[in-house]
Amino acid sequence: MNKLPTISTFVNQVRHFAHHHQLFTPRGKYIIALSGGADSVSLLLVLKHLESEFGITLEAAHCNFHLRGDESLRDEQFCQQLCRRLHVPLHLVHFDTHAYADLHHVSIEMAARDLRYAYFEQLRRDIRAQDICVAHHRDDSVETLLLNLVRGTGLRGLRGIQPRNAHIIRPLLSHSRQQIEQYLDALGESYVTDSTNLHNDVKRNKIRLNIIPLLRELNPSVSQSIFETSLRVTEALKVFDEAIQRSIADVTIPPRECPSGGALVSSAPTKQSRTALTKQLGTTPSHPLIISVPRLKQQPSPEYTLHEILSPQGFTSAQIEQIYTSLDTNPTGKIITSCTHELAFDRSTLILQPKTPTLLVRPMHIPETGTYVLSDNLKLKVETEECGDRYEPCRTADCASLDASDIKFPLTLRHTQPGDRFVPFGMTGTKLLSDYLTDRKKNIFEKRAQLVLTDAQQRILWLVGERTDNRFRITPNTQQALCLTIAVAR
Repeated sequence: MNKLPTISTFVNQVRHFAHHHQLFTPRGKYIIALSGGADSVSLLLVLKHLESEFGITLEAAHCNFHLRGDESLRDEQFCQQLCRRLHVPLHLVHFDTHAYADLHHVSIEMAARDLRYAYFEQLRRDIRAQDICVAHHRDDSVETLLLNLVRGTGLRGLRGIQPRNAHIIRPLLSHSRQQIEQYLDALGESYVTDSTNLHNDVKRNKIRLNIIPLLRELNPSVSQSIFETSLRVTEALKVFDEAIQRSIADVTIPPRECPSGGALVSSAPTKQSRTALTKQLGTTPSHPLIISVPRLKQQPSPEYTLHEILSPQGFTSAQIEQIYTSLDTNPTGKIITSCTHELAFDRSTLILQPKTPTLLVRPMHIPETGTYVLSDNLKLKVETEECGDRYEPCRTADCASLDASDIKFPLTLRHTQPGDRFVPFGMTGTKLLSDYLTDRKKNIFEKRAQLVLTDAQQRILWLVGERTDNRFRITPNTQQALCLTIAVAR
């Protein structure tokens, strides 16, 4: 007599949860990840019940990982029989999980997870399905939250498992394992049991079998309490995310535009041509992120704002703490790197950019005129030209025209070095390159990437893309010009 209310309550809860989180789209095709266990069987059954109401179509997918001998075959046969009875198309796939784990040096659990989700996503694309339905339930979410808490987590780790993650949806997330089993019992449906779930040899099973029972001694409804807390955290995070995005927008400033550096003369190229050359050389990202330290310090939580900016770029909590504690000392020139990005202290700013390869691993020697390949996509062309009365020197950043009479080969193309000096075009006295680049508002990454061309006497001829040395300028008396051009190799 109690079976119908149990079934109805379960279905209504799934219906309400799916509508609240907008999990399904009418006329969409959805894949059920079917293992044969109670969770996935109940998911298939309840969605089959709601299939026409939601206006969706269902197909199932089963992965045989060949980890449990006869049990793995039993699970596959059970899924085949269930789908045949329910008239649900079933996709089967077999994996050599041990071989994958050995090849990729990961645990069996991680190997199975990688294989499963990669297969589901490929299948989704192949059959043009909308999403993949997996049977995570409330107890799974509670276990995940506790695991995150034990490992150490930010606020987002306290949300547990979310109803949607890209094309993965979880319609049973508001149900407990007990409710799922009661639903199947009311339907008179069977399911298979994975014997490995009874072993507390992995962290999650230790939480499930050892920790949660202890917590229930303090509060019999602890799972529900933790789940409700995770829901409140999720809602609070919506407010937090909006506030943190405002903070991030407030502390980040657009990349600084370089000033033109004086009159537009033949050996001082335009700002537009410099920008084009910078992109061509690939020495500076198009959009480095610049963080204002004074603005950062004005935020309600400067350290957490910094964490939200840097953590997605691979910086660890320890690195972020180190960066934050260094703000007051302002160690200009210091660089801290993650696996994908690097961050530099640059006066009153922090500059964040993806790691960029060094254009020249070692100096390139140029013994004579000709064309020299700098990298896979760049080349330097060195040639001479006779100068007549109407000779026009180059006026763009990717080339330089110099008086060849006093230039001694071999030339050397290299990055800047401490103590480098030159006479900027239009001036008479020497200037440190570092001071010149600082005056040009170049940041530490741009300074590091800057190339110079020197002659055999180590005199700087050309600060590439920026300015030539005034000692080698073209004059009315110049008879032969040395023309230097950096270009994309074809």
